[in-house]
Amino acid sequence: MRMIAKLAPAVPAALLAAGLSTAAMAETTSLRIQTHYAPETVSGKLAAQYIDNVQTMSNGEIQIEMFYSSSVVKSVEAFDAAATGILDCEMTSGAYQTGKNPAFQFVGDIMGGYSTPYQQLSWLYYGGGMEAAQKLYNQFDMQLIGWWVYGQESLSSSKPIRNADDFKDWKFRSPPGMETKIFENMGASPIVMDFTEVFTALESGIIDGADASGLANNQSLGLYDLVKHANYPGFHSMPSDHLACNKAKWDAMPESHRRIMSVAMESLALRTALTFEKKNAEAAADLKTKGVTLYAWSDEDLQKFRNAAQAAWVDFATTPEAKALVESHMTYLRQLGLVQN
Repeated sequence: MRMIAKLAPAVPAALLAAGLSTAAMAETTSLRIQTHYAPETVSGKLAAQYIDNVQTMSNGEIQIEMFYSSSVVKSVEAFDAAATGILDCEMTSGAYQTGKNPAFQFVGDIMGGYSTPYQQLSWLYYGGGMEAAQKLYNQFDMQLIGWWVYGQESLSSSKPIRNADDFKDWKFRSPPGMETKIFENMGASPIVMDFTEVFTALESGIIDGADASGLANNQSLGLYDLVKHANYPGFHSMPSDHLACNKAKWDAMPESHRRIMSVAMESLALRTALTFEKKNAEAAADLKTKGVTLYAWSDEDLQKFRNAAQAAWVDFATTPEAKALVESHMTYLRQLGLVQN
């Protein structure tokens, strides 16, 4: 018994030593991530919450240095910066990379496809979207981790935009790319210009309206101080922001770290969609009291836009990767009853 008593105190010490050894051997991951959002914006705050979730759930094993407002490289350069190791990951949009391959349009801003963020996210996770998109990202040494989709954007206009017929000869600020083709097909006159020029162009009458962002964001930008017409709910554009990482860096991470970051992205996606659903509804109620007229399009007019958009998809999908993504979307849209043919 005396021998057992002498050995007993040594057991906890041995266990403690083993625990310290295990802690010392825990793998760590350090990441440098950039987003184009400013830290004070709703999306910037949501991104910060994502980072906090990842670091906390990993018990500090994942450490992230976050850069906001494109402070390391320009937004359009973040993808390449991550692919070449200047950054490790980036949270912008695949739509910035259409110059590399038009297929990125169909993972960045599908336009005229899904009605809600939940439908679009459903395609990514359950409609074969992640597998199709991953092949594209991997070609450029990047890994797609997930999306965060804030919902449909609304147009801002100095004249009514009640239906598809009101697009005839409607001059508006448009981003470059597929959108210009869609609106031209509907009789509008899209003018590609930098967003910094929009306010002067609206005030001077050079343009009748602008495609900027969702209703709440448009309100915060001050667009409805200049123009008094908008459409809500939106329908024409629903950008998908992504988290994409350097593939070699991602592959070298422990599986537990990859799982934490992937699942946390699903949480970010849900929180983003829910947050903006509330804020857009609040903005709509407030704008109505301030004399802004909001137009909810009929199903018939929404279908006219979808038809024009999907015709542009075919024209824009000039590579095998783009065609594969379009076919994937069309298959899923048919399953959802959003496309009839």
